[in-house]
Amino acid sequence: MIGSGPNGLAAAIVLAQAGVSVLVVEAEDTIGGGTRSAALTLPGFVHDVCSAVHPMGLLSPFLRTLPLAEHGLVWLRPRASVAHPMDDGPAVMLYRSLSRTAEGLGVDARAWTRLLAPLLGDPHALLADVMAPLHMPAHPLAMLRFGLRGALSANRLARIGFRGERARALLAGCAAHSVLPLTHPLTAALGVLFAFTAHVDDWPVAEGGSQAITRALASCLSALGGRIETGWRIERLAELPAARVVLFDTSPDQLASIAGDALPSGYRQRLGRYRYGPGAFKLDWALDGPIPWRDPVCREASTVHVGGTLEEICASERDMFGGQHAERPFLILCQQSEVDPTRAPPGRHTGYAYCHVPHASTVDMTDVIERQVERFAPGFRDRILARHAMSPADFERYNPNYRGGAITGGVADARQLWTRPVARLDPYATPNPRLFLCSAATPPGGGVHGQCGYWAARSALKRLGRR
Repeated sequence: MIGSGPNGLAAAIVLAQAGVSVLVVEAEDTIGGGTRSAALTLPGFVHDVCSAVHPMGLLSPFLRTLPLAEHGLVWLRPRASVAHPMDDGPAVMLYRSLSRTAEGLGVDARAWTRLLAPLLGDPHALLADVMAPLHMPAHPLAMLRFGLRGALSANRLARIGFRGERARALLAGCAAHSVLPLTHPLTAALGVLFAFTAHVDDWPVAEGGSQAITRALASCLSALGGRIETGWRIERLAELPAARVVLFDTSPDQLASIAGDALPSGYRQRLGRYRYGPGAFKLDWALDGPIPWRDPVCREASTVHVGGTLEEICASERDMFGGQHAERPFLILCQQSEVDPTRAPPGRHTGYAYCHVPHASTVDMTDVIERQVERFAPGFRDRILARHAMSPADFERYNPNYRGGAITGGVADARQLWTRPVARLDPYATPNPRLFLCSAATPPGGGVHGQCGYWAARSALKRLGRR
């Protein structure tokens, strides 16, 4: 296994569970990929370098089968999954309770309930179908209900489904996790999915930092007899010890580079046409107190969608996808220390926010991001003790999988959602029967859920003659 992100470790665990001897090699000195934590600002402040809040870490069809609590992972749940502050009126809140959320949506209370309630009858069965590669669903009726909503653009679903700005903004914020213009088909699917997960369980953080997820997965693998070696950068297949199969928790271009002539030139050319998409610019803050939201109820949420109305969020995501930098960008802001007091010294707090930017952007978005937070939290800048910035280039240096700062593993639009990294009946297998790809560049895509690794390992086991 090349790479030790959540997908790589998940794949290694599946193989080890089947009795296969597994070696994970990691180029860096620490394992984890997108689930590392570090003291990025001041002593005593623990920051998540990439992923921070993990709805799919908790709800992942594969990860939830593992005894991760026995290996030290503690999920800490907030009082609300999402807060969406508005310029006029109180913040929109996304609670686990469907009725409590609906109550805050005014004229759209019934519409929100009609949208989400039919999907909540057997949520884990629906997630198992949604988080799988293209297949005949095991629960076709639930998938049909989801698909009828999800096939639309988020902008259209918000406009035809809701009359008021509050519900429209809430759906738009959830859909903007797609890193696509909200006028694109299928963006409604991401919006509905993220809202749906919040009604299944609260979006949690890992106690002590996202690195705790990595440690628990690694401990689980070790208990099954798997081995991990760090500080070992692989540039050619010949550098690996003899192995019946090799799985790559890497970007498609790294797969092509490392495998070289072990893959047909035509397949490597197709990998070279993979679209990585927009990047991210992220700030971490050490704060001398909580974020001073104009509406204090925002402190109840692990995640705050900072972006205003549907129209504003649509404009922000349209601009970044078109190569421009929004003046009022949509922000995904996480306030881990509101849920986990171990993240900062007593009385202090941590926070982070990122916006989507054009691929490989070199523009410093620090001032723009902080002005956007200040818009809904007057006096925020006065709370900043220290900050740490990560540009798209910084993200790529941190993890070569994040080409051009693309932290979700590649564009997940209609052209590439089910055909990542290339169109094949088995997207994890390559033309070489020994080589497999298990990163977020395979279905179901980005996020800390391990499903890409799970399905890739299942594919590899078939090649090994095991089930």
